[in-house]
Amino acid sequence: MRAKVWLYPGMAGWHFVTLPKKESVYIKKRFHMMTRGWGSLPVVVTIGKTNWKTSIFPDKKAGTYLLPLKADVRKKEKIVNGDTIHLLVEIQS
Repeated sequence: MRAKVWLYPGMAGWHFVTLPKKESVYIKKRFHMMTRGWGSLPVVVTIGKTNWKTSIFPDKKAGTYLLPLKADVRKKEKIVNGDTIHLLVEIQS
């Protein structure tokens, strides 16, 4: 899937990707029973040649999921705020 990187407006400087609505609806329907704290789901994400284990979190207002992007991933893949990236998100059981 493709998604745009954005910077959370705050002091921490966290970068996120909002998963597309269509994919988010599918994830919620298919994997809702696997949610953990704050409605998170465990995932393995691949961007370019980098993959890592993390979690996605629901954005209940938008009906989508948010993926936080670690600084070391952004550095390895040369990702900056505003980039549109290709990513693979695999839900883990």
